[in-house]
Amino acid sequence: MCSCLPRTRRARVTDGPVGLSLATMALLFLALPLQAQTTDHLRRDTGDGIPVSMFGTYIEEGELLVYPFFEYYRDSDAEYKPSELGYTANVDYFGRYRAKEGLLFVGYGVSDRLAIEFEAAVISARQEKDPSDRSDFPQVLEQSGLGDVEGQLRYLWRRETAERGGLFSYFETVFPFQKQKKLIGTPTWELKLGSGYVRSHPWGTLTFRAAVAYSDALEVGEYAVEYLRRLSDRVSVYAGVEGTDDEVELIGDLQLILVPGLVLKLNSGYGVTKKATDWAPEVGVLFRFR
Repeated sequence: MCSCLPRTRRARVTDGPVGLSLATMALLFLALPLQAQTTDHLRRDTGDGIPVSMFGTYIEEGELLVYPFFEYYRDSDAEYKPSELGYTANVDYFGRYRAKEGLLFVGYGVSDRLAIEFEAAVISARQEKDPSDRSDFPQVLEQSGLGDVEGQLRYLWRRETAERGGLFSYFETVFPFQKQKKLIGTPTWELKLGSGYVRSHPWGTLTFRAAVAYSDALEVGEYAVEYLRRLSDRVSVYAGVEGTDDEVELIGDLQLILVPGLVLKLNSGYGVTKKATDWAPEVGVLFRFR
């Protein structure tokens, strides 16, 4: 899921809050049970696929996923820096933000271990000026057009067994297609490399993942703890905590299989920290072609 908020402050890998977050995730990894378990729940929630970047979604070999969806952003105190948007002040401010975004996600399972995906967005965004901002930033900045365009490679190193969890990695590239309208797109190349661990339990499947990113310097990418549970042949639920440095949000996702190969996805993100988006609901229809 792409973020349309301006890239203001990025975390270095040595930042205190980031180091604490990554250390906590490392402890969670070590705390996972390693002993053999009964296999009734093994891959019940995930199937035999590879996890993709869409929350709670897996893709199998030879499968094509097409997911058009709509997302709305509402934030009463979105962080922005005028100098990063073409104005003078090199100071972080907070102002009201609204955006509507239409996105298209396409993924393909190349093999039982490798998947590729592509995502592109068109967006209309509105950033209001912080009352304390004395720079030449306008009272309201509105931009619309092409948003983030990105591609990913996803690789499954190890499939989950009764004795041990699954391991996967991903490499993401965000293309610098939007050099002028910096509120809505990415003006420079952004690269990300991450890995994750998947472990199923009778009560649901846990995934832990973390990444490093590079734009102008090496930075910390997102980190997340995710829960997925298939309730029936037609209904799955997802809950997760995802963050980047001090931007942390709670995410909930409901997946309803309307007919075979057609899934209704209802999703919403809620900001936990000040710099995270307050509310970001999403709705879309996922098409699975085999």
